[in-house]
Amino acid sequence: MRWVESGDVRLALFEEGDPAAPTVLLVHGYPDTHRVWDEVAALLRDRFHVARYDVRGAGRSGAPRDGADYTYDHLAADMAAVLDALDRPAVHLVGHDWGSIQGWDLIGRPGIKERIASFTSFGGPGLEQAAHFMRHGRRRDVAGQLLRSWYIGAFQAPVAPELAWRTVLPRVLTRVMRVSEGIAPRPGHPADTLGKDGANGLGLYRANMFTAGRAPRSEPVVETPIQLIEATRDAFVSPALLAALRPWAPRMWHRRITAGHWAQRSRPETIARMIAEFAEHVEGAPPSRELRRARVGDHTPYGDGPVGDHTSYGDGPVGDHAPYDDGLVVTGPYDDGPAGAAGPFEDRLVVVTGAGAGIGRATARAFASHGAEVICSDIDLAAARRTADDISRTWRTAHAYRVDVADAAEMERFARLVRDEHGVPDIVVNNAGIAVAGPFLAHSLEDWRRTLDVNLWGVIHGCRLFAAQMVERGEGGHIVNIASLAAFAPSRTLPAYSTSKAAVKMLSDCLRAELAGQGIGVTAICPGFVSTAIAGSTTYVGGRAPQARAVTAARAERALAMRGYRPERVAAHILRAVHRDRPVVAVNAEGKIGYALSRISPAVLRRLARLSGPGEIP
Repeated sequence: MRWVESGDVRLALFEEGDPAAPTVLLVHGYPDTHRVWDEVAALLRDRFHVARYDVRGAGRSGAPRDGADYTYDHLAADMAAVLDALDRPAVHLVGHDWGSIQGWDLIGRPGIKERIASFTSFGGPGLEQAAHFMRHGRRRDVAGQLLRSWYIGAFQAPVAPELAWRTVLPRVLTRVMRVSEGIAPRPGHPADTLGKDGANGLGLYRANMFTAGRAPRSEPVVETPIQLIEATRDAFVSPALLAALRPWAPRMWHRRITAGHWAQRSRPETIARMIAEFAEHVEGAPPSRELRRARVGDHTPYGDGPVGDHTSYGDGPVGDHAPYDDGLVVTGPYDDGPAGAAGPFEDRLVVVTGAGAGIGRATARAFASHGAEVICSDIDLAAARRTADDISRTWRTAHAYRVDVADAAEMERFARLVRDEHGVPDIVVNNAGIAVAGPFLAHSLEDWRRTLDVNLWGVIHGCRLFAAQMVERGEGGHIVNIASLAAFAPSRTLPAYSTSKAAVKMLSDCLRAELAGQGIGVTAICPGFVSTAIAGSTTYVGGRAPQARAVTAARAERALAMRGYRPERVAAHILRAVHRDRPVVAVNAEGKIGYALSRISPAVLRRLARLSGPGEIP
């Protein structure tokens, strides 16, 4: 630790890591100290020179003699003094809460902006930009943010806030962190000086909050590369307010993390990785896949209308297109533009099992046509390669792998390979499946074992392995499990198949409940009869002779072909379900009727199950 003089205040500056490495400057918020960054700093110091300082009035730094000396001008002088002490051409600034709020002003100030190589912001918008949002944003969005910001008005009252900070508020804040965000107190955070720091820091709100929008002290539109990290469970900052920042930063990357306000405490690995990826990219490294898709693009804030007349104030995230309307993509579903054209799944990494034919092949092609990079896996490597080659010729690179989803060790190797060679997938479609048709008493133990191994355990393996990767990455994702009409409509001819698909639907429901807290969606797709080749590959058991089973197989193939419901239409449902985060999607007429009856009158389905079906052995 060393001291930095700034006017009548001494600031405590802390440094670690290689001084020759690029510098990351971490600025804390209110009412924290530099210790809130301990975990993140420990993860960054092997790659960067990491600097932190206690802002005026907090931690070991001094407080100004005049309680009004917390204005942006004073904060800018402090930052300039710290930058002088670091003596670097430029630093990568990272701000949280009030560290972020002041950062938005500082990167627009001559004399400071030239010394900031990049700015990572989370937990706090710029006051000038926020004031514009309050004037021009949608009423409901503004009202929602005002509810989140109720404490700002309370902090303007005399005496009472200081008294609260010196008595009950430290205990209240510690409990809120523990209960709402799962953050346990540890040495250094919350700081032993929390009561004093909270009382001193009230000057930040009183000196700055109601001056925004009068006479900007800095340039509101900033040219600095900005990484905006949105903590989706932040109780103090709304998504609409953060979206409103986009027109003010022509060079912005908008990323999301499923976490609360103190994400650097609850998810330090993810925050440190985001900071490192962005800083290294600004330094010249190729962008990660996550950074590529987070790029917001250029805006023109001073166009025909006022700043903010963009979809930035809408309800959806960047890229929240709605390419899938209430109808279906039936003809030409992939004719969206030339190869490489941007789509709603641009730069997403998608893994599809059973991608060699049928629904899996159609799904892989559909995601690729909308911008995704696809991993095509199948037990038949030649079939997977045909799908991948077709995608590569038409849209972008795809990859083919052989994997038996029923083999746990093989799936573990496959999941590691995907992560190491391509990255953590954003979307996983567990599609691979087989069918055995015939009476229950004709099913052998091996028929049951193989059906459950592929249809159920294959899905379990895919969910378990790839969900773990998504959780570790901390940026959400989506898992799609292909079930069936058979998941809720019993059949006398498909006992093993129906049992496996019912289990897949229940697994999906359970997993969705568990992973919702990680920002990972789970969808069960339940198609009715689809015109694929599954009838030809189905194992038919029972009956008097092999010839009879062959007749039944041919009859089932003809029935599915006559149904005329192409797998491309199921793929359209899958893309729409991922886009809209649907829990269960029944596909086509019989699928929807069966799902409705399973909820309204299960007895009707049980009666229908007694009838012969196309797969029953005569």
